Amino acid sequence: MNNNGIFGRLDAFAILSFSIPLFIYLLTLAPTVTFFDSGEFLTAIASLGVAHSPGYPLFINYAKPFTFLPIGSVAFRINFATAVSAGLACYGVYLLTVKFLEGEETSWQGRFRGVPVKLSALAAAVTFACTARLWLQSNHDKPYPLLAFICAMVFYLMLLWRESFLSGDERPAYVYLGAFLCGLGAGAHQIMVLMIPTYAFLLWSADRRVILRFKEFFIAFAFGVLGFGIHLHLVVRAFQNPVLNWGDSKNLEQFLWNILRKGYPTEKPNRDLGLLWSQLNAFNIPFEFTLAGMALLVIGMAYLFFKKRELVLGYLIALGSFLAVIVGYFNTPGELIFLTEEFFTPLYLLSAVFIGVGLFTLFKEAAQRLPDSVPLRAGLLALLFMLPVTIFARNFVENDQHDNYIAFDYATNTLRSLPQDAVMYTWGDSGAFPLWYLQGVERMREDLDLPHTPHLVFDWYLDSMPRMFKNSQLRQLPMEQRSPDNTLLTSVMEQYGRRPVFVDFSTKYSINFNNFVLHQRGITFRLDSPNVPQSQPDLDTWPVYSLRGVLGDHDMFFRDLDTGKAILIYAAALIESGQTRLRMGQTDAGVRDLQIAAAISPENKPQIDAILRPLGVR
Repeated sequence: MNNNGIFGRLDAFAILSFSIPLFIYLLTLAPTVTFFDSGEFLTAIASLGVAHSPGYPLFINYAKPFTFLPIGSVAFRINFATAVSAGLACYGVYLLTVKFLEGEETSWQGRFRGVPVKLSALAAAVTFACTARLWLQSNHDKPYPLLAFICAMVFYLMLLWRESFLSGDERPAYVYLGAFLCGLGAGAHQIMVLMIPTYAFLLWSADRRVILRFKEFFIAFAFGVLGFGIHLHLVVRAFQNPVLNWGDSKNLEQFLWNILRKGYPTEKPNRDLGLLWSQLNAFNIPFEFTLAGMALLVIGMAYLFFKKRELVLGYLIALGSFLAVIVGYFNTPGELIFLTEEFFTPLYLLSAVFIGVGLFTLFKEAAQRLPDSVPLRAGLLALLFMLPVTIFARNFVENDQHDNYIAFDYATNTLRSLPQDAVMYTWGDSGAFPLWYLQGVERMREDLDLPHTPHLVFDWYLDSMPRMFKNSQLRQLPMEQRSPDNTLLTSVMEQYGRRPVFVDFSTKYSINFNNFVLHQRGITFRLDSPNVPQSQPDLDTWPVYSLRGVLGDHDMFFRDLDTGKAILIYAAALIESGQTRLRMGQTDAGVRDLQIAAAISPENKPQIDAILRPLGVR
């Protein structure tokens, strides 16, 4: 048999380091849009547009080809693209672990000589795949797995350069390619720059005189700028007016507004020790890898510290860089810290590599101390996978989104609540973004206008909805008067009387509509003049709603923050509907609504029982 052909040179363990994670993710992949940024990313990718600042052009261009696959919905195809990128990130763990352990051997000889290193690397890759953070990102559209893969590849290229330099056969092309990937990776997320100190250290530690090589640094910088050129996507696509064109970067001012993230709040909280501790805990090795994984990480670092110290120091530099910026500079408020957790994905990838080294270290010691027998060898190999199997079992249920239709149904139920040619104002991102996907990609209810209240302060957003805002008074308001409350009420007054005006549940409880009466229609509310008499909640709304995964009739265990909020909104809307019906004498219908609310949200059962008790209903 010829082992020198293409198939003979393939590394089966490397293939498994990608295919096993991908198989896991396909088992739990979300079938459609989810909450948070999902609907926005899906819309931007499908239209080859621009997502929220800084635009994510690399992620958008990476995922766009997947939208042409003949499987599932557009959302599923893009979710699949993310799963593929996560599988590649896990392959990056394998590749780096094998590289870190290059030259290491155990007492095993013969054809199984290299197996312990490769199996340790495979175990590290699967461990990383099953961590809560990466698994959650891999089930739907997220750019961080792609970013982590690029970070791993640049790290690998820096190691290849060191190897060539120290052997006297330097190949600067490795550095130039790494610089290009750094610039390109910034198009997945700007935290790519936090890895640059580590890459620079790997170069400097090989030869301190490298800092004097200005020509090579200039060339590397040029390649980095070339990679960063992916951000020209923002400008090119802005002139094509895609469905989602965040920031409308048609000029230099708007381009920089997008790149520099000028649209986000800059006010930072006063930091005490409690807040600092919470911010630091956004990077949590024991939570992601268990205490055993933490111990293996320390063992791996200790093992390499005396052999390849630059790898350990490079990891520590990356850790310091990430913490200094994400914790020290960002100073994120407590209620938003969860948003920074995914920024640490590249650091978790490097942590998994050292865990793989730790696994190999224990394996090597055990192999030397135990008798050499086939059963013991098999047992040792099986022990390598105890950690990934444990983490898989711990995280499977909470990351299983294969039946997660809650965001899709919540958005379609919202659309079903609205009459022809209505306008509905949204407030929270998770209430708005799934609607963007359904209307902009799935082409549902294009007769509606669905303005997102927090964006009414931006001219670029008003430009994106000319039917509503071409001649709107909002354009005349000075910026200091463009608060979300003021812009919403101004826009409502312009639309009222021309067409039906609605707000979603979150908007109702975020703004005081003193000059209007709100009439409920399912999970939406119609704005009417106080002269319009109170009407009963629409009987034809709730029966047409789809409540998959809400009433417990589906095997859907996944619950993130906004999924839980959506379920609570259903319950609160039913409670409000039930109370209104009871006040209007519709006892049977009111009791039915309240009982459904109790089934949806058991935590509200005491409140519902208190309402039903005077009626003699249990």
